[in-house]
Amino acid sequence: MGSFSNSCTVFLSFTLLFIFKGALSATFTLVNKCDYTVWPGILGSPKLETTGFELPKGSSRSFQAPTGWSGRFWARTGCNFDSSGHGSCSTADCGSSQLECNGNTATPPATLAEFTLGSGTQDFYDVSLVDGYNLPMVVVVNGGSGQCESTGCVTDLNRKCPSELRVEGGAACKSACEAFGNPEYCCSGAYNSPSTCKPSTYSEMFKSACPKSYSYAFDDASSTFTCTGADYTITFCPNLPSLKSTRDSTEEGGSTAKSETSEAAGAAIQEAQLASSWLASLATGDSTISNSISLVQFSFVLVTSLILCYNNHL
Repeated sequence: MGSFSNSCTVFLSFTLLFIFKGALSATFTLVNKCDYTVWPGILGSPKLETTGFELPKGSSRSFQAPTGWSGRFWARTGCNFDSSGHGSCSTADCGSSQLECNGNTATPPATLAEFTLGSGTQDFYDVSLVDGYNLPMVVVVNGGSGQCESTGCVTDLNRKCPSELRVEGGAACKSACEAFGNPEYCCSGAYNSPSTCKPSTYSEMFKSACPKSYSYAFDDASSTFTCTGADYTITFCPNLPSLKSTRDSTEEGGSTAKSETSEAAGAAIQEAQLASSWLASLATGDSTISNSISLVQFSFVLVTSLILCYNNHL
Protein backbone atom coordinates (compact mmCIF):
# COMPACT_ATOMS: atom_id res chain seq x y z
CA MET A 1 0.00 0.00 0.00
CA GLY A 2 2.90 2.34 0.86
CA SER A 3 4.46 1.69 -2.54
CA PHE A 4 1.18 2.48 -4.29
CA SER A 5 0.76 5.67 -2.28
CA ASN A 6 4.29 6.88 -2.96
CA SER A 7 4.20 6.09 -6.69
CA CYS A 8 0.84 7.80 -7.13
CA THR A 9 2.03 10.83 -5.19
CA VAL A 10 5.04 11.18 -7.48
CA PHE A 11 2.93 10.59 -10.60
CA LEU A 12 0.31 13.14 -9.60
CA SER A 13 3.00 15.65 -8.69
CA PHE A 14 4.43 15.42 -12.20
CA THR A 15 0.92 15.63 -13.64
CA LEU A 16 0.08 18.78 -11.72
CA LEU A 17 3.45 20.27 -12.64
CA PHE A 18 2.65 19.62 -16.30
CA ILE A 19 -0.83 21.13 -15.97
CA PHE A 20 0.30 24.28 -14.21
CA LYS A 21 3.50 24.77 -16.19
CA GLY A 22 1.76 27.45 -18.22
CA ALA A 23 0.85 29.31 -15.05
CA LEU A 24 4.54 29.71 -14.23
CA SER A 25 5.28 31.63 -17.42
CA ALA A 26 3.66 33.49 -20.30
CA THR A 27 4.07 32.80 -24.00
CA PHE A 28 4.53 35.79 -26.29
CA THR A 29 3.92 35.06 -29.98
CA LEU A 30 5.00 37.69 -32.49
CA VAL A 31 3.22 37.54 -35.86
CA ASN A 32 4.14 39.51 -38.98
CA LYS A 33 1.17 40.27 -41.23
CA CYS A 34 2.92 43.19 -42.93
CA ASP A 35 3.63 43.01 -46.64
CA TYR A 36 7.32 43.16 -45.84
CA THR A 37 9.91 41.74 -43.45
CA VAL A 38 10.21 43.32 -40.01
CA TRP A 39 12.96 42.94 -37.43
CA PRO A 40 11.40 42.84 -33.94
CA GLY A 41 13.34 44.24 -31.02
CA ILE A 42 12.93 43.07 -27.43
CA LEU A 43 13.97 44.86 -24.25
CA GLY A 44 13.18 43.23 -20.92
CA SER A 45 14.31 41.81 -17.62
CA PRO A 46 15.22 39.04 -17.34
CA LYS A 47 16.56 38.79 -20.89
CA LEU A 48 14.64 36.49 -23.23
CA GLU A 49 16.36 34.13 -25.70
CA THR A 50 16.99 36.98 -28.15
CA THR A 51 16.86 40.77 -28.19
CA GLY A 52 16.39 41.15 -31.94
CA PHE A 53 15.70 38.95 -34.96
CA GLU A 54 14.34 38.83 -38.50
CA LEU A 55 10.65 38.02 -38.99
CA PRO A 56 9.68 37.55 -42.66
CA LYS A 57 6.16 38.41 -43.76
CA GLY A 58 3.59 35.75 -42.90
CA SER A 59 5.78 34.18 -40.20
CA SER A 60 5.69 34.07 -36.39
CA ARG A 61 7.93 33.27 -33.44
CA SER A 62 7.15 32.52 -29.80
CA PHE A 63 8.98 33.18 -26.55
CA GLN A 64 8.55 32.04 -22.97
CA ALA A 65 8.80 34.76 -20.32
CA PRO A 66 8.88 34.01 -16.57
CA THR A 67 6.51 35.55 -14.06
CA GLY A 68 7.69 38.97 -13.02
CA TRP A 69 9.10 39.70 -16.48
CA SER A 70 8.84 43.33 -17.56
CA GLY A 71 9.68 44.63 -21.00
CA ARG A 72 8.62 45.78 -24.45
CA PHE A 73 8.39 44.56 -28.04
CA TRP A 74 8.50 46.59 -31.25
CA ALA A 75 9.15 46.13 -34.96
CA ARG A 76 12.07 47.66 -36.81
CA THR A 77 11.54 48.33 -40.52
CA GLY A 78 13.73 49.00 -43.52
CA CYS A 79 16.66 47.11 -42.02
CA ASN A 80 19.85 46.09 -43.76
CA PHE A 81 22.08 43.60 -41.93
CA ASP A 82 25.13 41.83 -43.33
CA SER A 83 26.00 38.16 -42.86
CA SER A 84 27.59 38.89 -39.48
CA GLY A 85 24.48 40.68 -38.21
CA HIS A 86 25.83 44.22 -38.46
CA GLY A 87 23.62 46.96 -39.88
CA SER A 88 20.83 49.40 -39.12
CA CYS A 89 17.12 50.10 -39.69
CA SER A 90 15.21 53.06 -41.07
CA THR A 91 12.54 53.07 -38.30
CA ALA A 92 12.62 51.99 -34.63
CA ASP A 93 16.33 51.15 -34.82
CA CYS A 94 17.78 50.23 -31.44
CA GLY A 95 21.16 51.83 -32.04
CA SER A 96 23.23 48.70 -31.44
CA SER A 97 24.35 48.51 -35.09
CA GLN A 98 23.49 44.82 -34.83
CA LEU A 99 20.61 42.44 -35.38
CA GLU A 100 20.52 41.98 -31.59
CA CYS A 101 19.47 45.08 -29.67
CA ASN A 102 21.59 44.04 -26.67
CA GLY A 103 19.74 46.01 -24.00
CA ASN A 104 18.92 49.05 -26.14
CA THR A 105 15.39 50.28 -26.68
CA ALA A 106 13.74 51.56 -29.86
CA THR A 107 14.78 54.88 -31.31
CA PRO A 108 11.59 56.99 -31.69
CA PRO A 109 9.27 56.99 -33.47
CA ALA A 110 8.19 53.44 -32.67
CA THR A 111 4.94 51.65 -31.82
CA LEU A 112 5.55 49.75 -28.57
CA ALA A 113 3.87 46.80 -26.83
CA GLU A 114 4.69 46.95 -23.11
CA PHE A 115 4.17 44.25 -20.48
CA THR A 116 4.71 43.63 -16.78
CA LEU A 117 3.87 40.05 -15.82
CA GLY A 118 2.53 39.36 -12.35
CA SER A 119 3.80 36.62 -10.05
CA GLY A 120 0.47 34.87 -9.54
CA THR A 121 -1.19 38.27 -9.80
CA GLN A 122 -2.35 40.52 -12.62
CA ASP A 123 -0.31 41.21 -15.74
CA PHE A 124 -0.29 44.82 -16.95
CA TYR A 125 0.03 45.57 -20.66
CA ASP A 126 -0.49 48.36 -23.19
CA VAL A 127 0.31 49.53 -26.70
CA SER A 128 2.05 52.90 -26.57
CA LEU A 129 2.34 55.75 -29.06
CA VAL A 130 4.13 57.97 -26.53
CA ASP A 131 7.35 57.45 -28.53
CA GLY A 132 5.52 57.94 -31.82
CA TYR A 133 4.34 55.42 -34.39
CA ASN A 134 5.93 53.39 -37.17
CA LEU A 135 3.39 50.61 -37.94
CA PRO A 136 0.05 49.14 -36.82
CA MET A 137 0.15 46.70 -33.92
CA VAL A 138 -2.39 44.75 -31.89
CA VAL A 139 -2.08 42.66 -28.72
CA VAL A 140 -4.56 39.77 -28.41
CA VAL A 141 -4.93 37.88 -25.12
CA ASN A 142 -5.11 34.08 -25.09
CA GLY A 143 -6.59 32.50 -21.99
CA GLY A 144 -6.22 34.09 -18.59
CA SER A 145 -8.79 35.44 -16.16
CA GLY A 146 -10.10 38.94 -15.66
CA GLN A 147 -11.12 41.51 -18.27
CA CYS A 148 -8.23 40.50 -20.58
CA GLU A 149 -9.08 42.93 -23.40
CA SER A 150 -7.25 43.13 -26.68
CA THR A 151 -5.60 46.46 -27.40
CA GLY A 152 -3.54 48.18 -30.04
CA CYS A 153 -3.47 50.63 -32.90
CA VAL A 154 -4.68 49.27 -36.24
CA THR A 155 -5.02 52.63 -37.99
CA ASP A 156 -2.32 53.69 -40.45
CA LEU A 157 -1.19 56.86 -38.68
CA ASN A 158 1.55 57.43 -41.24
CA ARG A 159 -1.17 58.44 -43.74
CA LYS A 160 -2.67 60.92 -41.26
CA CYS A 161 0.56 62.24 -39.78
CA PRO A 162 0.85 66.06 -39.81
CA SER A 163 3.77 67.34 -41.86
CA GLU A 164 5.53 68.70 -38.77
CA LEU A 165 5.57 65.20 -37.21
CA ARG A 166 6.22 63.17 -40.35
CA VAL A 167 9.57 61.42 -40.71
CA GLU A 168 11.22 62.05 -44.06
CA GLY A 169 9.85 59.53 -46.51
CA GLY A 170 6.66 59.06 -44.49
CA ALA A 171 7.71 55.75 -42.89
CA ALA A 172 6.90 56.90 -39.35
CA CYS A 173 5.15 59.62 -37.34
CA LYS A 174 6.91 61.38 -34.46
CA SER A 175 5.34 62.28 -31.14
CA ALA A 176 5.08 65.99 -30.36
CA CYS A 177 7.71 65.49 -27.65
CA GLU A 178 10.17 64.03 -30.15
CA ALA A 179 9.40 66.68 -32.76
CA PHE A 180 9.47 69.79 -30.57
CA GLY A 181 11.03 68.81 -27.22
CA ASN A 182 8.73 71.11 -25.24
CA PRO A 183 8.17 70.10 -21.57
CA GLU A 184 4.39 70.35 -21.94
CA TYR A 185 4.52 67.77 -24.75
CA CYS A 186 7.10 65.57 -22.96
CA CYS A 187 5.43 65.75 -19.51
CA SER A 188 8.78 66.78 -18.07
CA GLY A 189 10.00 69.49 -15.70
CA ALA A 190 7.10 71.52 -14.34
CA TYR A 191 4.72 69.32 -16.37
CA ASN A 192 5.81 66.02 -14.80
CA SER A 193 2.46 65.12 -13.18
CA PRO A 194 -1.05 64.18 -14.28
CA SER A 195 -2.38 67.49 -13.00
CA THR A 196 0.02 69.62 -15.06
CA CYS A 197 0.55 67.52 -18.21
CA LYS A 198 -2.61 67.45 -20.28
CA PRO A 199 -3.46 66.04 -23.74
CA SER A 200 -2.24 68.17 -26.63
CA THR A 201 -3.74 68.63 -30.06
CA TYR A 202 -1.23 66.08 -31.33
CA SER A 203 -1.86 63.45 -28.64
CA GLU A 204 -5.61 63.87 -29.13
CA MET A 205 -5.12 63.14 -32.84
CA PHE A 206 -3.34 59.89 -31.91
CA LYS A 207 -6.06 59.08 -29.35
CA SER A 208 -8.88 59.68 -31.81
CA ALA A 209 -7.29 57.30 -34.32
CA CYS A 210 -6.29 54.67 -31.72
CA PRO A 211 -8.60 55.00 -28.68
CA LYS A 212 -7.06 52.07 -26.73
CA SER A 213 -3.41 53.11 -27.08
CA TYR A 214 -1.30 55.42 -24.93
CA SER A 215 -1.19 58.83 -26.59
CA TYR A 216 0.87 60.72 -23.98
CA ALA A 217 2.67 59.87 -20.73
CA PHE A 218 -0.29 60.14 -18.34
CA ASP A 219 -2.91 58.55 -20.59
CA ASP A 220 -3.34 55.63 -18.14
CA ALA A 221 -7.09 55.35 -17.57
CA SER A 222 -8.08 54.14 -21.04
CA SER A 223 -4.78 52.61 -22.13
CA THR A 224 -3.54 50.16 -19.46
CA PHE A 225 -5.09 46.69 -19.38
CA THR A 226 -4.86 43.75 -16.99
CA CYS A 227 -5.17 39.98 -17.12
CA THR A 228 -4.01 37.06 -14.96
CA GLY A 229 -2.27 33.93 -16.25
CA ALA A 230 -2.58 34.68 -19.97
CA ASP A 231 -0.50 34.27 -23.13
CA TYR A 232 -0.21 37.12 -25.62
CA THR A 233 -0.10 37.40 -29.41
CA ILE A 234 1.48 40.58 -30.80
CA THR A 235 0.61 41.12 -34.45
CA PHE A 236 2.35 43.65 -36.66
CA CYS A 237 0.13 45.09 -39.43
CA PRO A 238 -3.05 43.20 -38.41
CA ASN A 239 -5.66 42.83 -41.12
CA LEU A 240 -8.33 45.53 -41.01
CA PRO A 241 -11.52 45.46 -43.12
CA SER A 242 -11.31 47.89 -46.01
CA LEU A 243 -13.28 51.11 -45.97
CA LYS A 244 -13.39 51.26 -49.76
CA SER A 245 -16.96 49.97 -50.02
CA THR A 246 -18.10 52.51 -47.40
CA ARG A 247 -16.50 55.36 -49.30
CA ASP A 248 -17.83 54.15 -52.65
CA SER A 249 -21.42 54.00 -51.38
CA THR A 250 -21.10 57.57 -50.09
CA GLU A 251 -19.83 58.80 -53.44
CA GLU A 252 -22.59 57.18 -55.57
CA GLY A 253 -25.17 59.44 -57.17
CA GLY A 254 -23.11 62.62 -57.17
CA SER A 255 -25.64 64.50 -55.02
CA THR A 256 -23.94 63.26 -51.85
CA ALA A 257 -20.44 64.17 -52.97
CA LYS A 258 -18.39 66.06 -50.43
CA SER A 259 -15.22 68.06 -50.53
CA GLU A 260 -11.94 66.16 -50.21
CA THR A 261 -11.37 67.65 -46.76
CA SER A 262 -14.78 66.57 -45.42
CA GLU A 263 -14.45 63.15 -46.98
CA ALA A 264 -11.03 62.62 -45.43
CA ALA A 265 -12.29 63.69 -42.01
CA GLY A 266 -15.30 61.38 -42.29
CA ALA A 267 -13.14 58.48 -43.40
CA ALA A 268 -10.77 59.06 -40.49
CA ILE A 269 -13.65 58.96 -38.01
CA GLN A 270 -15.11 55.84 -39.64
CA GLU A 271 -11.73 54.13 -39.63
CA ALA A 272 -11.17 54.90 -35.95
CA GLN A 273 -14.66 53.62 -35.08
CA LEU A 274 -14.16 50.49 -37.18
CA ALA A 275 -10.75 49.87 -35.66
CA SER A 276 -12.15 50.29 -32.16
CA SER A 277 -15.05 47.90 -32.77
CA TRP A 278 -12.68 45.44 -34.47
CA LEU A 279 -10.45 45.42 -31.40
CA ALA A 280 -13.49 45.03 -29.16
CA SER A 281 -14.61 41.98 -31.12
CA LEU A 282 -11.18 40.44 -30.62
CA ALA A 283 -11.60 40.80 -26.88
CA THR A 284 -14.70 38.58 -26.83
CA GLY A 285 -14.41 34.84 -26.97
CA ASP A 286 -10.66 34.23 -26.83
CA SER A 287 -10.37 34.16 -23.05
CA THR A 288 -13.57 32.18 -22.59
CA ILE A 289 -12.62 29.56 -25.15
CA SER A 290 -9.11 29.16 -23.81
CA ASN A 291 -10.31 28.98 -20.22
CA SER A 292 -12.86 26.29 -21.16
CA ILE A 293 -10.23 24.25 -22.94
CA SER A 294 -7.87 24.61 -19.99
CA LEU A 295 -10.56 23.40 -17.59
CA VAL A 296 -11.37 20.41 -19.80
CA GLN A 297 -7.67 19.57 -20.14
CA PHE A 298 -7.19 19.83 -16.39
CA SER A 299 -10.15 17.58 -15.65
CA PHE A 300 -9.15 15.03 -18.29
CA VAL A 301 -5.53 14.75 -17.19
CA LEU A 302 -6.38 14.63 -13.50
CA VAL A 303 -9.09 11.96 -13.88
CA THR A 304 -6.84 9.92 -16.20
CA SER A 305 -4.04 10.09 -13.64
CA LEU A 306 -6.30 8.90 -10.84
CA ILE A 307 -7.61 6.02 -12.96
CA LEU A 308 -4.08 4.93 -13.84
CA CYS A 309 -3.04 4.99 -10.21
CA TYR A 310 -6.13 3.01 -9.19
CA ASN A 311 -5.57 0.40 -11.92
CA ASN A 312 -1.94 0.02 -10.95
CA HIS A 313 -3.03 -0.56 -7.36
CA LEU A 314 -5.39 -3.31 -8.49
